[in-house]
Amino acid sequence: MMADDATAAAAAVADPVAPLSGGGAAASSVGDPCRFGVLTVSDRASAGTYQDLSGPAILRELAAAVASPWTADYRVVADERADIEAALAAMADGAGPAGAGRGCCAVFTTGGTGPAARDVTPEATEAVCDRLMPGYGELMRALGLRHVPTAVLSRQTAGLRGRALLINFPGKPASVKETFAEVFRSVPYCVQLAGGPYIETHPEVVDAFRPPNDRRLPKG
Repeated sequence: MMADDATAAAAAVADPVAPLSGGGAAASSVGDPCRFGVLTVSDRASAGTYQDLSGPAILRELAAAVASPWTADYRVVADERADIEAALAAMADGAGPAGAGRGCCAVFTTGGTGPAARDVTPEATEAVCDRLMPGYGELMRALGLRHVPTAVLSRQTAGLRGRALLINFPGKPASVKETFAEVFRSVPYCVQLAGGPYIETHPEVVDAFRPPNDRRLPKG
């Protein structure tokens, strides 16, 4: 299923309360407006036979953590490498109807990172990235091992495509919740260093790290 068809499928099976925008008003936030991509990789969800739960889980984590004004490009594709690569490139570059010319500063995938034959999300991610950021996968496996020994089977990776950061999250909502806050702590500064927007977080939810000289002072 290609990206446009997958977007329609996502609307049919996604959690209706998953937010596609959030953050504070531009006048009150020190952060820049930003756009995130959330890509669920699942044969069943893309076919409309299974309700996607992990993509909406990421969207809810973003809603709780991000103080900057933000919007999201949310899509669902099958476990087909070509479809995953096309969706990742379109979301990062801002191509296609859903992108509307606005590239995402960060794209988060969920699903397709295990050892099964159709789990090809890491390969698709590596193929569209200019540079890899392997520390994110290492961190998620370390976090996952606190809960289950099979976390070592996960092959999550991350990388940069232009100024966009692409990160593979686990495919289960519980695993997303277990890893998101720690993983996201470094995302705002990584995006900033790559030339993207300044992402402000709610520190009581995610205390994003930046060196003091790279922090913006509160307004007012």
